[in-house]
Amino acid sequence: MKQRKIPQRKCIICGENKDKNELIRIVKNKEEGIILDPTGKKNGRGAYICKDENCINEAKKKRKLEKVFKTEISDNLYEEIIAMK
Repeated sequence: MKQRKIPQRKCIICGENKDKNELIRIVKNKEEGIILDPTGKKNGRGAYICKDENCINEAKKKRKLEKVFKTEISDNLYEEIIAMK
């Protein structure tokens, strides 16, 4: 039986390639705006962040998600990311 390939994605903060299920996906789409995507299947532009607290804090400090999505992001989203890890 052939093994299934696990997709790899890159963290936008540390730049490490990791398995997709080890990262948190944040999505920007027209209908809902910027939201967390625990399923990894929502439509829209996605960005991935490690579940590591250092990466999450650095994303908040450097406002990296605002640069990626080119829009303002509320602190509530960062709190949701911390709660999701």
